[in-house]
Amino acid sequence: MFDLSPPALLSTGLYVIVLMLSLSVHEFAHAWSAFRLGDDTASLQGRLTLNPLVHADLVGTILLPLMGIPFGWAKPVPVNPARFRRGVSMGAGMAITASAGPAANVALALASAVVLGLGFRFAPESFGEGSAALALLYGQSTGYRFVPGLLTINVALAIFNLIPLPPLDGSRIVAWLVPYRFRAQWEAVERLAPLLLIPVLLFGGRFVLGPIVEVRSWFVALVNLIA
Repeated sequence: MFDLSPPALLSTGLYVIVLMLSLSVHEFAHAWSAFRLGDDTASLQGRLTLNPLVHADLVGTILLPLMGIPFGWAKPVPVNPARFRRGVSMGAGMAITASAGPAANVALALASAVVLGLGFRFAPESFGEGSAALALLYGQSTGYRFVPGLLTINVALAIFNLIPLPPLDGSRIVAWLVPYRFRAQWEAVERLAPLLLIPVLLFGGRFVLGPIVEVRSWFVALVNLIA
Protein backbone atom coordinates (compact mmCIF):
# COMPACT_ATOMS: atom_id res chain seq x y z
CA MET A 1 0.00 0.00 0.00
CA PHE A 2 1.32 3.42 -0.95
CA ASP A 3 2.25 5.88 1.77
CA LEU A 4 0.52 9.13 0.86
CA SER A 5 1.75 11.13 3.83
CA PRO A 6 3.41 14.47 2.97
CA PRO A 7 6.92 13.36 4.06
CA ALA A 8 6.64 10.18 1.96
CA LEU A 9 5.35 12.06 -1.08
CA LEU A 10 8.15 14.62 -0.76
CA SER A 11 10.71 11.85 -0.41
CA THR A 12 9.42 10.04 -3.50
CA GLY A 13 9.19 13.24 -5.51
CA LEU A 14 12.76 14.23 -4.70
CA TYR A 15 13.95 10.72 -5.54
CA VAL A 16 12.30 10.90 -8.99
CA ILE A 17 13.81 14.34 -9.62
CA VAL A 18 17.30 13.21 -8.59
CA LEU A 19 17.06 10.06 -10.70
CA MET A 20 15.83 11.96 -13.76
CA LEU A 21 18.65 14.49 -13.46
CA SER A 22 21.26 11.77 -13.00
CA LEU A 23 20.01 9.68 -15.93
CA SER A 24 19.85 12.77 -18.14
CA VAL A 25 23.48 13.63 -17.41
CA HIS A 26 24.41 10.00 -18.10
CA GLU A 27 22.67 9.90 -21.49
CA PHE A 28 23.85 13.38 -22.46
CA ALA A 29 27.44 12.24 -21.85
CA HIS A 30 26.92 9.35 -24.28
CA ALA A 31 25.50 11.69 -26.91
CA TRP A 32 28.19 14.35 -26.41
CA SER A 33 31.09 11.90 -26.59
CA ALA A 34 29.67 10.28 -29.74
CA PHE A 35 29.23 13.72 -31.31
CA ARG A 36 32.82 14.64 -30.47
CA LEU A 37 33.95 11.43 -32.18
CA GLY A 38 32.06 12.35 -35.35
CA ASP A 39 28.72 10.56 -34.89
CA ASP A 40 25.84 13.04 -35.02
CA THR A 41 23.08 10.42 -34.83
CA ALA A 42 22.01 11.36 -31.30
CA SER A 43 22.29 15.06 -32.09
CA LEU A 44 20.00 14.73 -35.12
CA GLN A 45 17.45 12.96 -32.93
CA GLY A 46 17.51 15.76 -30.35
CA ARG A 47 19.31 13.73 -27.71
CA LEU A 48 22.31 16.06 -27.34
CA THR A 49 20.60 17.84 -24.46
CA LEU A 50 20.34 17.82 -20.66
CA ASN A 51 16.55 18.13 -20.83
CA PRO A 52 15.30 15.22 -18.63
CA LEU A 53 12.05 14.93 -20.56
CA VAL A 54 13.90 14.08 -23.77
CA HIS A 55 15.72 11.16 -22.16
CA ALA A 56 12.93 9.97 -19.84
CA ASP A 57 11.46 6.51 -20.25
CA LEU A 58 7.87 6.25 -18.99
CA VAL A 59 8.44 3.01 -17.11
CA GLY A 60 12.11 3.18 -16.13
CA THR A 61 12.39 6.87 -15.31
CA ILE A 62 8.95 7.69 -13.93
CA LEU A 63 6.64 4.79 -13.03
CA LEU A 64 9.10 2.49 -11.24
CA PRO A 65 10.64 5.30 -9.15
CA LEU A 66 7.15 6.57 -8.24
CA MET A 67 6.38 3.06 -6.99
CA GLY A 68 9.40 3.25 -4.72
CA ILE A 69 11.47 0.73 -6.69
CA PRO A 70 15.17 1.65 -6.31
CA PHE A 71 15.95 1.01 -9.95
CA GLY A 72 15.47 2.86 -13.19
CA TRP A 73 16.69 3.63 -16.66
CA ALA A 74 16.36 6.19 -19.45
CA LYS A 75 15.92 5.80 -23.19
CA PRO A 76 19.26 4.65 -24.62
CA VAL A 77 21.12 7.13 -26.79
CA PRO A 78 21.63 5.86 -30.37
CA VAL A 79 25.25 5.54 -31.44
CA ASN A 80 26.34 4.61 -34.96
CA PRO A 81 30.01 3.54 -34.85
CA ALA A 82 30.19 3.65 -38.66
CA ARG A 83 29.96 7.45 -38.43
CA PHE A 84 33.00 7.89 -36.18
CA ARG A 85 35.63 10.07 -37.79
CA ARG A 86 38.63 8.55 -39.52
CA GLY A 87 41.25 7.34 -37.09
CA VAL A 88 38.72 6.22 -34.46
CA SER A 89 38.09 2.49 -34.57
CA MET A 90 34.56 1.26 -33.95
CA GLY A 91 35.60 -0.68 -30.86
CA ALA A 92 37.52 2.19 -29.30
CA GLY A 93 34.79 4.69 -30.16
CA MET A 94 32.08 2.52 -28.60
CA ALA A 95 34.22 2.03 -25.48
CA ILE A 96 34.75 5.79 -25.17
CA THR A 97 31.08 6.66 -25.63
CA ALA A 98 30.07 3.90 -23.21
CA SER A 99 32.50 4.98 -20.50
CA ALA A 100 31.34 8.60 -20.81
CA GLY A 101 28.06 7.78 -19.06
CA PRO A 102 29.52 6.33 -15.84
CA ALA A 103 32.25 8.99 -15.91
CA ALA A 104 29.59 11.71 -15.97
CA ASN A 105 27.86 10.11 -12.99
CA VAL A 106 31.15 10.02 -11.08
CA ALA A 107 31.65 13.72 -11.89
CA LEU A 108 28.17 14.52 -10.61
CA ALA A 109 28.80 12.54 -7.43
CA LEU A 110 32.07 14.44 -6.98
CA ALA A 111 30.28 17.76 -7.43
CA SER A 112 27.68 16.70 -4.86
CA ALA A 113 30.42 15.81 -2.37
CA VAL A 114 32.10 19.19 -2.87
CA VAL A 115 28.79 21.02 -2.38
CA LEU A 116 28.09 19.08 0.82
CA GLY A 117 31.59 19.62 2.15
CA LEU A 118 31.53 23.35 1.44
CA GLY A 119 28.04 23.61 2.89
CA PHE A 120 29.01 21.96 6.15
CA ARG A 121 32.19 24.04 6.30
CA PHE A 122 30.87 27.51 5.56
CA ALA A 123 27.14 27.28 6.30
CA PRO A 124 26.64 24.53 8.88
CA GLU A 125 23.45 26.16 10.12
CA SER A 126 21.95 25.69 6.64
CA PHE A 127 23.03 22.06 6.30
CA GLY A 128 22.53 20.92 9.85
CA GLU A 129 19.74 18.73 11.19
CA GLY A 130 16.43 20.55 11.46
CA SER A 131 17.41 23.58 9.35
CA ALA A 132 15.07 25.35 6.97
CA ALA A 133 17.19 24.33 3.97
CA LEU A 134 17.08 20.71 5.11
CA ALA A 135 13.32 20.80 5.40
CA LEU A 136 12.95 22.45 1.99
CA LEU A 137 15.52 20.50 -0.03
CA TYR A 138 15.95 17.24 1.83
CA GLY A 139 12.46 16.78 3.21
CA GLN A 140 13.04 16.50 7.00
CA SER A 141 15.57 14.27 8.71
CA THR A 142 13.72 11.06 7.81
CA GLY A 143 12.97 12.09 4.25
CA TYR A 144 14.92 11.76 1.07
CA ARG A 145 17.84 14.18 1.05
CA PHE A 146 18.53 15.88 -2.24
CA VAL A 147 22.29 16.43 -2.34
CA PRO A 148 23.28 13.24 -0.46
CA GLY A 149 20.82 11.41 -2.68
CA LEU A 150 22.41 12.89 -5.77
CA LEU A 151 25.76 11.60 -4.55
CA THR A 152 24.50 8.10 -3.75
CA ILE A 153 22.41 7.62 -6.89
CA ASN A 154 25.22 8.70 -9.19
CA VAL A 155 27.69 6.36 -7.50
CA ALA A 156 25.14 3.56 -7.89
CA LEU A 157 24.51 4.37 -11.57
CA ALA A 158 28.24 4.46 -12.33
CA ILE A 159 28.93 1.11 -10.64
CA PHE A 160 25.86 -0.66 -12.02
CA ASN A 161 26.46 0.47 -15.58
CA LEU A 162 30.02 -0.84 -15.47
CA ILE A 163 28.77 -4.42 -15.09
CA PRO A 164 30.20 -6.15 -18.20
CA LEU A 165 26.92 -7.48 -19.56
CA PRO A 166 25.03 -6.06 -22.58
CA PRO A 167 23.32 -3.68 -22.83
CA LEU A 168 25.19 -2.07 -19.92
CA ASP A 169 28.11 0.24 -20.62
CA GLY A 170 30.68 -2.10 -19.13
CA SER A 171 30.08 -4.59 -21.92
CA ARG A 172 31.24 -2.07 -24.56
CA ILE A 173 34.44 -1.46 -22.65
CA VAL A 174 35.14 -5.18 -22.21
CA ALA A 175 34.34 -5.87 -25.88
CA TRP A 176 37.10 -3.44 -26.84
CA LEU A 177 39.60 -4.90 -24.36
CA VAL A 178 38.97 -8.62 -25.01
CA PRO A 179 41.89 -10.16 -26.96
CA TYR A 180 41.04 -11.47 -30.39
CA ARG A 181 41.67 -15.09 -29.37
CA PHE A 182 38.86 -14.82 -26.81
CA ARG A 183 36.45 -13.04 -29.14
CA ALA A 184 34.31 -16.15 -29.80
CA GLN A 185 33.85 -16.76 -26.07
CA TRP A 186 32.91 -13.15 -25.49
CA GLU A 187 30.37 -13.22 -28.31
CA ALA A 188 28.81 -16.27 -26.67
CA VAL A 189 28.49 -14.29 -23.44
CA GLU A 190 26.88 -11.44 -25.36
CA ARG A 191 24.29 -13.82 -26.81
CA LEU A 192 23.44 -15.06 -23.32
CA ALA A 193 23.45 -11.57 -21.82
CA PRO A 194 19.66 -11.22 -21.43
CA LEU A 195 19.54 -14.50 -19.50
CA LEU A 196 22.59 -13.59 -17.42
CA LEU A 197 21.38 -10.10 -16.60
CA ILE A 198 18.10 -11.30 -15.07
CA PRO A 199 19.69 -13.21 -12.15
CA VAL A 200 22.12 -10.31 -11.64
CA LEU A 201 19.16 -7.95 -11.23
CA LEU A 202 17.20 -10.36 -9.02
CA PHE A 203 19.90 -11.92 -6.86
CA GLY A 204 23.09 -9.95 -7.42
CA GLY A 205 22.13 -6.95 -5.36
CA ARG A 206 24.54 -7.68 -2.53
CA PHE A 207 27.45 -8.10 -4.96
CA VAL A 208 26.70 -4.75 -6.55
CA LEU A 209 25.86 -3.08 -3.24
CA GLY A 210 29.29 -3.79 -1.77
CA PRO A 211 31.22 -1.78 -4.40
CA ILE A 212 28.58 0.98 -4.27
CA VAL A 213 28.95 1.33 -0.49
CA GLU A 214 32.75 1.25 -0.74
CA VAL A 215 32.97 3.90 -3.47
CA ARG A 216 30.38 6.04 -1.72
CA SER A 217 32.54 5.96 1.40
CA TRP A 218 35.36 7.56 -0.61
CA PHE A 219 33.11 10.49 -1.45
CA VAL A 220 31.91 10.73 2.14
CA ALA A 221 35.54 10.90 3.19
CA LEU A 222 35.98 13.80 0.74
CA VAL A 223 32.96 15.55 2.29
CA ASN A 224 34.51 15.18 5.72
CA LEU A 225 37.88 16.38 4.46
CA ILE A 226 36.40 19.55 2.98
CA ALA A 227 34.13 20.14 5.98
